[in-house]
Order: sequence, then structure tokens, then C-alpha cells
Amino acid sequence: MVQVAVVADDLTGANATGVLLGKNGLSTNTLIRRADMGRVDCDCLICPTDSRSLAGALAYNRVYETANMLKSPSIRLYSKRVDSTLRGNLGAETDAILDALGSEWLAVAVACFPQAKRATVGGRLLVNSVPLHMTEAAADPKNPIDTPVVEDNFRKQTKYATRVAHIEEVSRGAEHVAGLIARASAEGIRIFIFDAISNGDLDTIASGAVLSGVKFVAVDPGAFTAACVKALAKGKGAGEAPRGAAANKKILSVVGSVNGVAAAQVMKFLSAAKCCNVFIDTDKIAGSAAERATEIMRVRSRISAGAGDFEILSIVGAGIHLESRIDLAMRAESSGLSAEELSETINNSIAEIAEGILADNRDIAGLYTCGGDISVAVCNRLEAYALDLRAEVVPLASFGELKGGRFDGMKFVTKGGMVGDENALVACIDYLREKI
Repeated sequence: MVQVAVVADDLTGANATGVLLGKNGLSTNTLIRRADMGRVDCDCLICPTDSRSLAGALAYNRVYETANMLKSPSIRLYSKRVDSTLRGNLGAETDAILDALGSEWLAVAVACFPQAKRATVGGRLLVNSVPLHMTEAAADPKNPIDTPVVEDNFRKQTKYATRVAHIEEVSRGAEHVAGLIARASAEGIRIFIFDAISNGDLDTIASGAVLSGVKFVAVDPGAFTAACVKALAKGKGAGEAPRGAAANKKILSVVGSVNGVAAAQVMKFLSAAKCCNVFIDTDKIAGSAAERATEIMRVRSRISAGAGDFEILSIVGAGIHLESRIDLAMRAESSGLSAEELSETINNSIAEIAEGILADNRDIAGLYTCGGDISVAVCNRLEAYALDLRAEVVPLASFGELKGGRFDGMKFVTKGGMVGDENALVACIDYLREKI
């Protein structure tokens, strides 16, 4: 029976949260297709809405509908998973889950994620000790960030802007935090934003929220939700029981992210690993249907031709290199599509290539995807209905197995494109090699 319900704005974030909850003894599934919700039996159900890059109103509707679908008397904790660098529709999606649950509910937002070196100090989010607006996240083409102030990022989006409170002091303990929440809630506050720099701070805030007796939704990148599960002290053993060894040990790596963090990881990986790699010409993928089909077949054929000599197969969007990156807005205008439609076309095409490679090489036993949009596209293309989450590989990278579809049981690692140091991709592939 589901006890914890998480609504996440993208798939990789959903999975990263899920493996944290698994460490607390919860069996956790990420739902890929809503129609298959009845097939899932777990303690924690995570539903990605793929809403980070949508317009605010559309994101609100998608989260509202998902939260309504999840509502149940058995749920002991609701969580709204948000990006660890505050990209996306923070306010609109928080509003949506609050509105779906009812006027007596409030949000406790904690942007801190110590394992990934995210901390909130004086109301400002620091990433590796650097203010958020001075990091790679600031230049995200879909969700740019212009301020490190967490409260400002919420206020400019939420309809509850006048009912937001920022709380810095948590060191006085859980009872103090409980009192602050209870009093402010009675005064009509709907969104609480807490500073935190450590797992100890997260535990204090979580315990305080539970002690306060108010109905609250955890709004965070995952670490605070995990702390809330600990505070509620409920769950059953899950473990990471193996499901049988694969026939061989080939791995397919799929990278579609276009940012400096992912680029550094790819370069480190290609210099360290013996693999068959092909760069996908995204300029051709974004072109005519004929150009797209030709490029898809070219990449698929080149990988399959070299697969026999390598344990690791790799496809990478050429946009990982700044000089090869296309201007989505300009290309969309010339093609008659919206930028979002063109982005979706690129993601779906990369997923089609991945599917073709898997079909051509049935001895592939492990799959790695980088980037939330790419991970969703691949899961949908492979017709998986859920991900059975087993472990955290590195912060914000998740290991599990595909459920359903033609590649049921495939070992799978997903990672957000903006997270991890330069060794993260190498670590994820090494982890997969141990598991297949």
C-alpha cells in the first residue's frame, strides 16, 4: 500500500528521490504511464509530470491532476519534488499540490541537498559554495535563473506570494521549529522556506514539521523528503535483492543534455573508457523528415557495426559541444514548430536511436541515460510503465530496472544533466558494470 506519494517535475529527479527513500526501507516505484497505476504495489509511488519546462498554467494543471490521482487516506506523506537548482515552475507546482489537497495543507520548502553540495544560507541557495545565479544553472536555455534567493524564486510564481515565510533559525531544535510552523500556519502562511546546510538541519526541520501537527507537503529536491520519512518512522525493508545475472555485460550510454556539466562528464568518460561512441548530428535531427531518418539510421548502423568489439556503446548529442549547439528558437521558427515541439522531436529521435541499438544488440544488459527529457523519451519509446528503483549511484543518479515493455528487467541508471562532478558518468557506468 502506498504510504508516500511524490510528484516530481522530471524523471531523473523522481528517480533520485526514490533511491533516497529506498535507503529508509521503502519499496519505491516511479510510474511511467498513469494507465498502469493499478499494477504498481509499493510503499512509495513517484509520479513524474515532465512539467519543468512547461508554461506555468500548464504545469499547474498537470501537477493538480496528478496530485488528485494520488490522493488516498493511506498516504502519510506528500512530496513535491523540485529541481535542486530551482529551475522550473516552483510556485505554480507548489500551488497546484496545495490546491489539490485542500486549504488546510501548507508547504514546507527546503532547497538544501547536502549530498549534492546544495545548501541554503541566509535565504540564498549555494551550489558547491557558489551562489546559484553564478552557476551553470543560470544559463539553462529552458529555465534560466537570475537570483539565488529561494524566497524570490517562489514569490514570483506563486499565487500565495503574500503568504510565504522564510525561516533561518533551525538550530534551536525540532520543538522550536514546530512552534514556528504552528503559529505561522494559524496566521495564514501557506509556504514555509527554511535555511539548511546539513542533514542534521533537514532532520530537525522534518521532526519539527511532524511535531507541529499541521498537514504539510515536503517541497524539495529529495533529501528533505527522505528526512520526513525518517521522522515519520514508517516503512518496511526493501533491500536490493538481485534479479539474476545478465547473459553478458554490454552497456548503452545515452547522453542528450546540452550543458557544460554534462560535457565535462562526457569528455572524462570518453578519455577513460574503451567504448564505441557516435555523436548524433542534432542539426540534421532538427531538419527535414528525410534528414532526420538518415541520421537516425547512420548512428544506429555505426554503433551496431562496432558493437562486437566493445563492452560499452555510447551515443551523445553533438549539442554537448557549444560550437555544435543549435539555436532552438531560430530553428523552430524556420521549421514552423514551437521550440518545445522541436526539442521534443530531438529527444524522441535520440530515443528512437537508442531503441534501435537495443533491438540490434540483444546482448545489451544495462542502459544509462543523462537528462530528464531524454530519460522520459527513452522510457516511453521502450514502453516501460515504471522504474523499480534500487539504489543511489551518486547524488541525483539512480539505479533500478525497467518494468514492462520489450526490455522488461533492463538494468537502468538515470542522472540529471546538471549534476555531479566530472567523474559522475564514469561512476554510473562502473556501477552498471557491477550490476549486470
